Amino acid sequence: MKDYIYQRVVDCAEYILQNNGTIRSTAKQFCVSKSTVHKDVSERLLQIDRQLFDKVKTVLNKNMAERHIRGGIATKNKFKTQAN
Repeated sequence: MKDYIYQRVVDCAEYILQNNGTIRSTAKQFCVSKSTVHKDVSERLLQIDRQLFDKVKTVLNKNMAERHIRGGIATKNKFKTQAN
């Protein structure tokens, strides 16, 4: 694995842990695609650091469980601002 990829994987993982980040927010922060971040934290990170992978996976699973709630809130706010 090239050095810049290795560093990006570790940086993405640390960002997710520090900010309770989602795949989308991490991709935006590092100016890469969502699929790149997903591959980094689900495949490459496992090869680099198993403990860090487990911590990141916990955060991402929590975010996935909450995403339907966030989507509902976003839709509610959208229609609330359109009504005014």
